[in-house]
Amino acid sequence: MSWTVLEQAHGALRSVVAGIGEDDWALSTPCEKWNVAQVVRHATGDQLGYAAAITGSGGPAEDPFAPSAGRPAAAALDEALAAAAAAFATVEPGTPEVPCPLPLGPLPAETVVSAAALDAVVHAWDVAVSTGQPSPLTPELAEQVRPAAALIAGALRAFAFGPALDEQPGDDAAARLLRFLGRRPEWTR
Repeated sequence: MSWTVLEQAHGALRSVVAGIGEDDWALSTPCEKWNVAQVVRHATGDQLGYAAAITGSGGPAEDPFAPSAGRPAAAALDEALAAAAAAFATVEPGTPEVPCPLPLGPLPAETVVSAAALDAVVHAWDVAVSTGQPSPLTPELAEQVRPAAALIAGALRAFAFGPALDEQPGDDAAARLLRFLGRRPEWTR
């Protein structure tokens, strides 16, 4: 079983991380307390968390919400994305309760997949804007993950997302999603 939205989000994250320059790892990001290396380490840990919730083993080695500032090993993200993809490949569409690392408990398969995709693509955006790369968060991908964001954001605002920001005239679906998650689409270093 493959999940297109997850494949797209993982591809976005993989591509953006591959574009990080040697001097970019310490750059600031829209995640105010974290640099590029920490965001990548966090995203890696989150994907391992989704895989571990489904499989029961192989979780992150460090707390994804307290990532170290050191540059992550090049293979770590690929391994985490592969583990998450393999775990989700065992999940059938329509499964009513799939374990997830979120404090909401088991959720429907499509919601958990979209939440994992949301995490990957939003952090891909964080890294892209921090390192001067084009945004991988397309309006189409944003529309696909928005229902999961609407469901999970409230429970995660205290530690994962900032307060929702007001939409602005001209915002597309990607900008609306970012603002909903407390990010400023116009953010620059």
